[in-house]
Amino acid sequence: MRVRRFVVSDVHGHLADLRSALRRRGLLDSADRWCDPDAELWVLGDLLDRGPDGVGVIDLLRGLQEQAPDRVHVLLGNHEVLAIGAARWPTGRFGRSWSINGGRVDDQAALDEERLAWLAGLPAMGRAGDFLLVHSDTTAYADWGASAPEVNARVRAELAADDEERTWAVWSKLCGRLRFTRADGAAQARAFLQTFGGRCLVHGHTIVGSLLHERSSAISGPLLYAEDQVLAIDGGRYDDGPLLVVPLD
Repeated sequence: MRVRRFVVSDVHGHLADLRSALRRRGLLDSADRWCDPDAELWVLGDLLDRGPDGVGVIDLLRGLQEQAPDRVHVLLGNHEVLAIGAARWPTGRFGRSWSINGGRVDDQAALDEERLAWLAGLPAMGRAGDFLLVHSDTTAYADWGASAPEVNARVRAELAADDEERTWAVWSKLCGRLRFTRADGAAQARAFLQTFGGRCLVHGHTIVGSLLHERSSAISGPLLYAEDQVLAIDGGRYDDGPLLVVPLD
């Protein structure tokens, strides 16, 4: 049977929107149970900050992973690294960056060691059929390896080192954006896909409205660009845009 694949990114604490969108797609029932054994969900990071209930988003997705570990996949975004850094080193540059990037006191206070360990263990890159999935539209992932397993192992090791400089370097790399919109963007995308596999790179992080130079409230779907090799799926929910749950079929 053909797998129904869906992808969403940059929920940023909008738990009610996520629930509603997953229910409309037939993935979640009224009791927050995963209800489609033939579907697959990829969440491309930035679960918390900016919006009202980031920890609620984390707990919902952790619960869905427990119910359907082979069907629900969550990737690491820059805001997960920021939350880890702010918890470990609350003063200094992590604390300042957390404050200016939409950090919420209630979210941070609820990040106990179990939740932080789950965040620190998230993979940075995934593959689903012809799709290569990441959070950020940057080629900096290649600094960590030449395959998804290499990248994921290296990023986990960097975060597990409990070293402020190394954690900051992960945060900084994942903050990169717009690499595939430049004059050589299509060539960069082609080379990236040749390295890591797949025919289409799917990312969040940079909102579709900014790529189209439009207000996020005017966005209704994802954007395919760079000679149809890159798909941007962040509708800009924190910027009054939609939370897009995009089918990859």
